[in-house]
Amino acid sequence: MQIDLIETFLDLCETRSFNRTADRMGVTQSTVSGRVKALERVLGARLFTRSRAGTDLTTEGLRFEPHARGLRHGWVEALHATRDAGPAAMTLRIGIQHDLAANHIGDWIGGFRGLLPEAGFYIETDYSTQMVSDLIGGALDMAMLFTPRAHPDLFFDTVGEISYVMVSTDTDRLAGVRPDSYLLANYSPAFSRAHAAMHPALSAATVSSGQDAAVAGLVTALGGAAYVLAETAGDLARAGLARRVRDAPAIAQSVYAAIHLRNRHRGPHRRLISQLRGHFATGTARRGR
Repeated sequence: MQIDLIETFLDLCETRSFNRTADRMGVTQSTVSGRVKALERVLGARLFTRSRAGTDLTTEGLRFEPHARGLRHGWVEALHATRDAGPAAMTLRIGIQHDLAANHIGDWIGGFRGLLPEAGFYIETDYSTQMVSDLIGGALDMAMLFTPRAHPDLFFDTVGEISYVMVSTDTDRLAGVRPDSYLLANYSPAFSRAHAAMHPALSAATVSSGQDAAVAGLVTALGGAAYVLAETAGDLARAGLARRVRDAPAIAQSVYAAIHLRNRHRGPHRRLISQLRGHFATGTARRGR
């Protein structure tokens, strides 16, 4: 299988630009054009039309797109299946949002191993955008993330939520939080929208980060106030480094399990999602709230 032809076609479906696809794939525009022509010869149909207004899929291109996504995902699964997985009967590749991994990765993976003792697990931490792309491409089998993205090949299931709370090195009251020393957390679009609605005067901070550990480090190093995970707030308070701003409302962040649609009804994936939901329901993921 000439998977490069499929990858190029699918990237063009997203960018609708031969120049942009060439840049994203690190090849020349003539290479992109050559791959498209080669695929069109194999299929016996024209896939794109090009004009001054841009690049559009033909009717045949629109029909081929879902099959191309399936071919790409199947190819990646075939590569994983034929590589040595050691003694495990199967290996599940799982992505976890950075802030979830810090406090819960041991509990979750321990539970997964108990549930599927015959399986091997490959774990990596990342942000939602990249994990969604990896799920689409087949590089991940499952992800726990903050921000779902509508896609015909993906299935998202809400499994629970975590809380972020405001801490400060200077005060335990919201009235005492100074905008000039406030550190803006940007954990997800949903978090940012909730924060802007609650604290419009604090939403123009000049220092910002999207990872709990980085925000906590900035607070302790620079002083000031910011939202951190409830567990992190407890750790900072016990260490005498910061205290919770008591009248600042907590901001809840939903957590989603994401899998490829073709795995939605497969036993191992369903059991893992069910166990995740159980962790949240029993409070495993809510310590420190």
